[in-house]
Amino acid sequence: MPGGRLTQQERRQIALGLADGLAYAEIGRRLDRPTSTITREVMRNGGPTAYRADLAHRATEQRAHRRRPAAPRGSRAPAQDHGRDAGAVRAYEEVFTTLLMQQGLPKMMSRVLTCLLTTDAGSLTASELVRRLQVSPASVSKAVAFLESQGLVRRERDERRRERYLVDDDVWYQSMMATARGGAQLAETARQGVGVLGPGTPAAARLENIARFVDFVSESITRAAEQAREILHTRPGATPGDAAAPRPGGE
Repeated sequence: MPGGRLTQQERRQIALGLADGLAYAEIGRRLDRPTSTITREVMRNGGPTAYRADLAHRATEQRAHRRRPAAPRGSRAPAQDHGRDAGAVRAYEEVFTTLLMQQGLPKMMSRVLTCLLTTDAGSLTASELVRRLQVSPASVSKAVAFLESQGLVRRERDERRRERYLVDDDVWYQSMMATARGGAQLAETARQGVGVLGPGTPAAARLENIARFVDFVSESITRAAEQAREILHTRPGATPGDAAAPRPGGE
């Protein structure tokens, strides 16, 4: 399997594959490249609908020629906890970030969430996020505000009165519940439209169908999330066999 950077010709083949509606995996197979390579390439350069081979190639060349400030003499990259391979960790974070972007989360929000999820403490200060991601404080603040609105991140003050951003162990439960609440609000608004447009009219029937569908899905999400939280929740430090153990304070 070839390694190294994508060539301009490979990028043109990616663009042709996207135009033909091919999946990333199929494009990767034709180029003998990993699916993750194709996914990162497309998401970095406009996404599947805006990808342009020549622009992508030029942007990559520009990134390659940028030089980061030289590190002070004697400084070394921070050691990874638990003997982790720093390169493997960075590659995994990039893959996870790309996956979140594919699912609709904006790039900066995806980067911040991935950074928090892959930190053992599950929490970082704004300055720590700025340093790790090499972005502005304003970018971090905006990303955290969005993630907080989606139930993915929360804030608290530590013993030094610094604001920390956290992902709880049941972050996906919180996110699912936020989704269910949003669905319930959508259903309520759709039903308001039934009264405005007149019961029995085609438009009102359409809105009623939307409300019934969203109600059903939201209730199903809530039930499934509650059950999964109780059955599958794994405490930090627990082994997979301990997943079904009672939650703290439970029986």
